[in-house]
Amino acid sequence: VLSFNGMEVYCLPIFSSVERIIGISLTKTLYICSMILNKETAQKTAELLLQINAIKLQPQKPFTWASGWKSPIYCDNRITLSYPAIRNYLRENLAKQVEILYGKPDAIAGVATGAIGIGALVADILGLPFCYVRPEAKKHGRQNKIEGFVEANQNVVIIEDLISTGNSSLLAAKALEEANLNVKGMLAIFTYGFDISEENFKKNNIELHTLSDYDHLLQQAEKSNYISAEEKELLSNWRTDPANWNPQLKKTGK
Repeated sequence: VLSFNGMEVYCLPIFSSVERIIGISLTKTLYICSMILNKETAQKTAELLLQINAIKLQPQKPFTWASGWKSPIYCDNRITLSYPAIRNYLRENLAKQVEILYGKPDAIAGVATGAIGIGALVADILGLPFCYVRPEAKKHGRQNKIEGFVEANQNVVIIEDLISTGNSSLLAAKALEEANLNVKGMLAIFTYGFDISEENFKKNNIELHTLSDYDHLLQQAEKSNYISAEEKELLSNWRTDPANWNPQLKKTGK
């Protein structure tokens, strides 16, 4: 655990010699940081998302995603906008982490459509301009892909509501870079923590941090008796291989 500006950054040592993490040079040991800056914030965020059913866990009756995957979890963080106390908690903590990680950027960008609301709230509390990025340019009118006023060479931090594979989020980052904006990093409310998403962000050289993640969600769900220990194991297995996950299968060796 590294302490940075009063917040804890959780890291796992592996094997190399030099790495830079949020401006800190580490030698002799390579550290891979989780995307979580503060454990208490991660647990509280998970608690709030479960409380209002922004996240639903149904290991025995899984959802079907558009990809065809069977999933024991469904996340819709747009629901948080309907709860003033919760949306304020999220915007304040996202804004705080923007300042800790990146100082004062020139603008905040939200990813359409899920992060337009929370992105605008973060920009408002920071007193910064806001824009949002469409998945594709409009077919009519000005045919904008980026809505809002931003200028070339400005420093921008992206706000996202949810990270799954990261593909749509990274397309937004690419659109901003193609408009000659400097993408300093991305913050999101929640991530499933798939290996593929971590690989995608690393490949595209975009730094990602989130308020909470799948591991903290499961810890909080078990702690609050939302799920049993057996259900927690089933949910953990899903994240390992979501494409082939079977809710009827249990870990071998049990």
